[in-house]
Amino acid sequence: MTDALKRLSEEGVAIWLDDLSRKRITSGNLAELIDQQHVVGVTTNPTIFQKAISQGDGYDQQLSDLAARKVTVEEAIRMITTADVRDAADILRPVFDATNGQDGRVSIEVDPRLAHNEKATVAEAKQLAWLVDRPNTLIKIPATMAGVPAITDVIGLGISVNVTLIFSLERYRAVMDAYLSGLEKAKERGLDLSEIHSVASFFVSRVDTEIDKRLDGIGTDEAKALRGKAALANARLAYQAYEEVFSSDRWSALEKAGANKQRPLWASTGVKDPAYPDTLYVTELVAPNTVNTMPEATLEATDDHGEIGGDTVTGTYEQARADLDALERLGISYDDVVQVLEDEGVDKFESSWNDLLKSTQAELERLAPSEG
Repeated sequence: MTDALKRLSEEGVAIWLDDLSRKRITSGNLAELIDQQHVVGVTTNPTIFQKAISQGDGYDQQLSDLAARKVTVEEAIRMITTADVRDAADILRPVFDATNGQDGRVSIEVDPRLAHNEKATVAEAKQLAWLVDRPNTLIKIPATMAGVPAITDVIGLGISVNVTLIFSLERYRAVMDAYLSGLEKAKERGLDLSEIHSVASFFVSRVDTEIDKRLDGIGTDEAKALRGKAALANARLAYQAYEEVFSSDRWSALEKAGANKQRPLWASTGVKDPAYPDTLYVTELVAPNTVNTMPEATLEATDDHGEIGGDTVTGTYEQARADLDALERLGISYDDVVQVLEDEGVDKFESSWNDLLKSTQAELERLAPSEG
């Protein structure tokens, strides 16, 4: 045990857990992580719920009740996932109150099959916010081309948002612009801007996975020297963009009206390559007013042997830009990489959602009462 998680928190990094299950809620494990491991938020996604529902019998009673009512599989999933998010939000409510709404948040994602449908995404976000009915919920909306205007509309309605699946710096700037536009809409409607919160989930490890694969394909010493540098460079330049946008005159006017900054959230922080330190995307992305959402293995690794040495982001932008430029010179297209990653990200969540539909349908059929 180290004091790494405490130190990380003191450096301005909010520690969120990238996982949720009913067992984690009912066993007291989530409360324990909040109490002992400095966890102040939770993120979920379709993959996490698919894994949770397919393991163990924690959902059998609710599934049995849903089967008796003969609900559709889509409604069953919505009832199950919103119940977990509601219960987790209640556990985190003291953190929410203590931080004036900044932390103590639980994220739930819109149906990933709607990722390219703006109007349906907005409608789903409204429905999820109504169903969960907790002030410390964040509705996750993917940063696709259709998702960006949906973010403006949802924020404009006063619903707090976690923007997910951000890979490119250009798209990240579009996301921040969408947030500010949403706040301006909310202000026009007379809503209390201080109650609207947002994070922008900038994905990290998948960038190295894709670019390292391309570097290995090139195979030169110059290419090998760049392995494991792209993801950190990309994230650090994202933080530079955040600093620029949230020091602008446009932001200043909103801040005076009570608005909160949209914090950068480092997502996909579990290391995929065993050659890299398992805390790489934690210790090298320490910066004020950020969130790091970690799988439990990464949280435990950081607690066990993470070395937190202060801010590792600000002041690194020149080197970060140089690293990305070096990749371009080798023929690795940044624009192609981030588009591939976005497409894969949407496909992965949609695939997990389809798996969730299949496994939940099977459970509903297994637990359905016999006719008679």
